[in-house]
Amino acid sequence: MSQKRVLVTGAGGFIGHHLVTFLKQRGYWVRGVDLKAPEFGTTEADEFEILDLRRWADCLQATRGMDQVYALAADMGGMGFISANHTQILHNNILINTHTLEAARLNGVSRYLYSSSACIYPEYRQTDAEVTPLKEEDAYPAQPQDAYGWEKLITEKLCHYYSAEHAIETRVVRFHNIFGQLGTWDGGREKAPAALCRKIAQAKLTGNHEIEIWGDGEQTRSFCFIDDCLEGIYRLMQSDYAEPLNLGQDRLVTINELADIIADAAGISVSRKHIPGPQGVRGRNSDNTRLREELGWEPQISLEEGLGRTYRWIEEQLRARHAQEASAAPVAEPAAVG
Repeated sequence: MSQKRVLVTGAGGFIGHHLVTFLKQRGYWVRGVDLKAPEFGTTEADEFEILDLRRWADCLQATRGMDQVYALAADMGGMGFISANHTQILHNNILINTHTLEAARLNGVSRYLYSSSACIYPEYRQTDAEVTPLKEEDAYPAQPQDAYGWEKLITEKLCHYYSAEHAIETRVVRFHNIFGQLGTWDGGREKAPAALCRKIAQAKLTGNHEIEIWGDGEQTRSFCFIDDCLEGIYRLMQSDYAEPLNLGQDRLVTINELADIIADAAGISVSRKHIPGPQGVRGRNSDNTRLREELGWEPQISLEEGLGRTYRWIEEQLRARHAQEASAAPVAEPAAVG
């Protein structure tokens, strides 16, 4: 049997970079596509092409000769970014996803996995920190909080119609707060686990153990480590399940609790300064009933283990940056004597 050829879009990003490695380890021929190469380490893709998937011609080039597509490309970031860039996000992601899916169909791709998000769930179901875990059917009546969630939801429907009307099978995965090493950890697009790891590493290195948290820190989420995310994506792609499926942990924690777990990994205690800032919905958790039923599996890595690995990596990045800044600092001239 010939080697299966797979495209990973967004392969310069966090999940995409990891997914390329995961698929190569399982014997696939992999093409990675993104606007940029991976920031942390080199790609293991057989081919890596710098393309802009907002452009139709680039989507045709990206999907040529592919058997399967893992569509991870998106203009996205953490809560600070997605709450302040609605126009950019909606415009760019609609272009990326409509063009890539149609190009995949024209180029004869047989199976297409779309990376959706828990952000598609209605705001009215997420007003309490003690939120009822969200089932897949809870998406409707629709009322996502941000443009990011609205675009994800409409592309889920687009995948449904393509699968019904054309010779391309689609899979839809709804990510619930994926985190881990090799992801953005500063600059404004980082998500809560990475931002808190950076703040706590900075506290450890400087000796100032006060960290800032947006809001009262009692907003709740569930968080899923990248290794479990990759396993879940792969199992869904191999399955016959064609409806949207949650992928995340179902352990609910507050942002304050998340900070405490990371501080334990760092070996320090921190004090929290609560400041105004975007918080998203009050509570969000994943109902994994259907995940267990359809895939016979659910995430296995504990939050403590995943955060420990992530924290250690981010502390290494911050130490390296501090060392680089120190070596680049100008040396003071000795004072004149006499």
